[in-house]
Amino acid sequence: MAQWWSFRWQMVVVATVFMVFLTIPGRSQPQTNVLIQSCSTVNATNTQNFFSNLNETFRDVRRILSNNNTYFATSNLTRNSEPVYVMAQCRNYMSTSDCLGCFDYAASSIRACANFNGARSVLDGCFLRYESNSFFDQTTLPGNQGLCGNRTSSRQSAFETAVSGLLSNLSIATPKINGFYAAATAPVNGTSNTTTAYAIAQCAESVTPDGCRSCMQVAFNNIRSCATDVTDGRAVDSGCFMRYSATAFFRNNQTTDIAPFLLVEKSSSHKGAIIGGVVGGVGGLFFVLAALLLWYRRSTRTSPGGSLYGATELQGPKDYSYSDLKKATKDFREENKLGEGGFGDVYKGTVKDGNIIAVKKLAIGSTTAKDNFESEVRVISNVHHRNLIRLLGCCSKGPELLLVLEYMANGSLEKYLYGEKRGTLNWKQRFDIIFGTARGLAYLHEQYHVTIIHRDIKPSNILLDNEFQPKIADFGLARLLPEDQTHISTRFAGTLGYTAPEYAIHGQLSEKVDTYSFGIVVLEIVSGRRCTDIPDESAGEQYLLEHAWNLYETRMQMKLVDESLDPSKYKEEDIKKVIEIALMCTQSPVSVRPTMSEVVMLLSDRSRVQNPPSRQNVNLNDVRIDVNNSTSTTQQSMSNADATITELTGR
Repeated sequence: MAQWWSFRWQMVVVATVFMVFLTIPGRSQPQTNVLIQSCSTVNATNTQNFFSNLNETFRDVRRILSNNNTYFATSNLTRNSEPVYVMAQCRNYMSTSDCLGCFDYAASSIRACANFNGARSVLDGCFLRYESNSFFDQTTLPGNQGLCGNRTSSRQSAFETAVSGLLSNLSIATPKINGFYAAATAPVNGTSNTTTAYAIAQCAESVTPDGCRSCMQVAFNNIRSCATDVTDGRAVDSGCFMRYSATAFFRNNQTTDIAPFLLVEKSSSHKGAIIGGVVGGVGGLFFVLAALLLWYRRSTRTSPGGSLYGATELQGPKDYSYSDLKKATKDFREENKLGEGGFGDVYKGTVKDGNIIAVKKLAIGSTTAKDNFESEVRVISNVHHRNLIRLLGCCSKGPELLLVLEYMANGSLEKYLYGEKRGTLNWKQRFDIIFGTARGLAYLHEQYHVTIIHRDIKPSNILLDNEFQPKIADFGLARLLPEDQTHISTRFAGTLGYTAPEYAIHGQLSEKVDTYSFGIVVLEIVSGRRCTDIPDESAGEQYLLEHAWNLYETRMQMKLVDESLDPSKYKEEDIKKVIEIALMCTQSPVSVRPTMSEVVMLLSDRSRVQNPPSRQNVNLNDVRIDVNNSTSTTQQSMSNADATITELTGR
């Protein structure tokens, strides 16, 4: 089956060609100006089926766009081994004929990606993308860009002020508007001759308002730097698009009244406030600045458990001072220690603004690693996903290298499976943890601009937020730690018992190593048993994985279920399906294991698994070697962030 590609892009064309002033706004602008065209690097397995599905979905999308005032369309075909998902969107200022012309141009140019199973083409007037798996709900992903033009203004300071306010208001208003599209203008003051700034903002109609809001915030951060130097710019992301220019690219009668949408709604935790709807000018600038200040303060507050949310998540890594972190952790006092691992201890801290953080000390002796520390932190901090721990910043100016991480008040999954909270998780919570962990791994493997192989997925590296949603910890330490060091005293990085046999025994590393570990963790979540518990063979006991396979083959899977679970709170068929998926993940050879994106689809789909696992695809002798070796390894777990190593490879 073709591997799902969702931003594993090999750049084919990256063109930022911007035209000079045009005389007929909205008509003579080059709507087929290509901004980005890119392809995946994975070929479709069955090209005949693939092109048949692709052609049919393209025709379907074009038919939808041919309807008057229709600017967004999706289509998918999953009838054979080559599923295809397609999304297209035109800018709302375009006519139907112009929209179709832009689509036809994109559809023709994207064929340059030949047999690759994913591609996207972003033009000024439209957007076209296809993949072998659904991406319709994606919003902002690494790889988002701000594309700046090359024209400067003699009054750039005044222009920047007008554009900044205009784009800020659009980022606030667009997620609230039906259809997620807005076009607006603002006067550029500063001399006797007043000119105008033009801007639009647009989200894919298949995302949620919250998703659109997040995407708009990232787009605004990416594009606003352009306005300091040039008079036109774009921001391109997975689920949204933003553009400004000193030249009209839509007609004056095509603007949107965004003033009614610049109201901050009342909520249970924040008092309501009204933001003035005037854009541009001195009075308008005052209200814009006031709105930005209010929005920033609110978006950087903490949730009840102290986790950061809102605009803070969209900022780059913060450079903390050593003295501030020392004070926040009470001089790294023992009572503040959350845990300890092979590469340093983790401490709970409270910074000046009241936010609670986790501070990891890194025991790195390599000069090269220290030299690259800050740049590598910037790479890792760009990983944004609800099921991954956020790296908030770092400190490299003190006697130790420190990482500042999102704090998880509920600690690790390990505590709820085997520790003092054992037996307190119900089935819904356990399934949410399984599903969220799968989504986080799928993102690391296939949706970030480099492939990230965690290599140490286990309960102590899965942390839980206030609502018991999972967040994978320590997925980026390979960028920070010397290559010749590992988590344990073996030739590989990971924890024996959770590590795939082909990697633990033969050193063969791929994304499917994480898939195997995920399957083992799922069995632990279902059963409440450790995979490394030594069985009493004289009493007929078996290791967890072997036991699970035997129960599955005899159709007695329910005997695996943790006795602390209330049978009235779950359906047997749901648990049986989860066990089936877990066993699929532990199969060998590697080729028969599903990718993590396929696991997400299986967990999302309420139908039965079409290709159930087979014991013929597992070598339990290798598993026993792996688990038995783990008994000689000392493993230290941490309640907030365990020190493991990950593998990153370029896409």
